[in-house]
Amino acid sequence: MSGSTSTQTAGAIQARRQHTEKLLTRVRSTLAAMRKERAQVTVRAVERRAGVSRAFLYQNAIARQLVAEAVAQAEGHQARGRQEAAEAVESSWRERALNAEDALRQAVAEIQVQRRHIGELMGRIRDLELDLPADAVQRLTTENTTLKQQLRTLTADHHTLTNRLAAARDNNRSQDRKIAELQALLLEQQPSATVRPLRPLRDRK
Repeated sequence: MSGSTSTQTAGAIQARRQHTEKLLTRVRSTLAAMRKERAQVTVRAVERRAGVSRAFLYQNAIARQLVAEAVAQAEGHQARGRQEAAEAVESSWRERALNAEDALRQAVAEIQVQRRHIGELMGRIRDLELDLPADAVQRLTTENTTLKQQLRTLTADHHTLTNRLAAARDNNRSQDRKIAELQALLLEQQPSATVRPLRPLRDRK
């Protein structure tokens, strides 16, 4: 009789161990799938997808540790994603500001070239005005008018680029402030180095 009872007890213990291992396997598979999908890891989500009870997730030490580690890892991925997004925004605004500065330098250089050219032509007109035939004077006058129009156009472009550069710099400063705020928020939301284990249901009040 005693031997039969002992055999039954051992069998029951073995059955419970096998059932527990089966539940742990389902928890591990569920967490692996959620990591692959980049899904938010919560006790409720694991409970629903793995088909295990919440009590098992809290009371079984291995299951509790698996969920806690998965939660910490997911929070780390989310924090890195937010930081990468902030860095991409900052890089984009800096690139726009640099492009605007390059365009402004090119416009200034072109204006200076045109001014020198106009000055040279005006000097020639003054020197040759009395000796040139009427049609040559008219031709030079027309060319001078065209160059003046080009100068006005380049001056307008210079003004437009200056305004764009000022706007880009203002936007860059605004983005710098937003990025600083976002980085501060990221630091506040960084998961702690030590994973705090979840408390069993029976320890909750």
